[in-house]
Amino acid sequence: MADAPQGTWTIMEVLRWTTDYFQEKGVSEPRASAEVLLAHSLNLTRLDLYLRYDQPLTPEELARFKDLVVRRRAGEPVAYIVGHKEFWSLDFLMTPAVLIPRPETETLIDAVLQVFKQTTENKKQKTENWCLEVGIGSGAIIIALARELPRTRWVGVDISAPALMVAQENARRHEVAERIFFLRANLLAALHPGPRFNLMVANLPYVPRPVWEELPKDIKEFEPREALLGGEDGLDLIRPLVQAAPGILQPGGWLALEVADGQAPKVAELVEQTGEFEQIEKIPDYLGVKRVIRARRREG
Repeated sequence: MADAPQGTWTIMEVLRWTTDYFQEKGVSEPRASAEVLLAHSLNLTRLDLYLRYDQPLTPEELARFKDLVVRRRAGEPVAYIVGHKEFWSLDFLMTPAVLIPRPETETLIDAVLQVFKQTTENKKQKTENWCLEVGIGSGAIIIALARELPRTRWVGVDISAPALMVAQENARRHEVAERIFFLRANLLAALHPGPRFNLMVANLPYVPRPVWEELPKDIKEFEPREALLGGEDGLDLIRPLVQAAPGILQPGGWLALEVADGQAPKVAELVEQTGEFEQIEKIPDYLGVKRVIRARRREG
């Protein structure tokens, strides 16, 4: 850190210098990256950095932090460097085997809870609802929903064995492992056909190839390609899942899918073409992007 302040470095001086350095090098979210990495290296919270702004760092602490700065400068995502990421106010273990959960994915959680929470809290219903997530990755979605919906049991499917290991550990950490059955499979291939689930959710790879080619380095070169790239139009996995969904959902069961910006009309059309769904909705995220397709399987 050649141009850093001379003499003893305080937390605030290091934080300011690192933010400027990241800005100069084109690192995304420079201030947040600096805060998270410095807090992690000092075993503090981000708030602690400001409460202890004049605390000096030891040479050992500076050396440890510099290693993290070098990794971030090279493009490695902060979540992989520190090994965890917050989603739905829960802390999830992260490794390069899993996609880092995005804030917009919380729209999928909200969309499910809007229609499903009342059903699971119906005191007259004595049986538990069986739910399915296809492509669970880190387990962020399935775990958040399992915690919000205590009268549910889940099957979580993913094709990646390393991702399933991360998801299982996250489920144990958040005390829902006993209600989630983990299954390694490609989409629904390992599930016997039959209307057995009350809910199916999925955040499958949906990035079209032309968009993939233009992604920033910290996404394209570090996050798992197989969790992002969805073929030429981004729908290589979504298309067959929609076609198979009626055969796995109970009448009255819900389907909720996260989609990319611009894909909602096409995916809603795919759902409608099955002839098995009603109440097909395109739900916007916090930026107004139609992010989730939600539909209910017809009962008749």
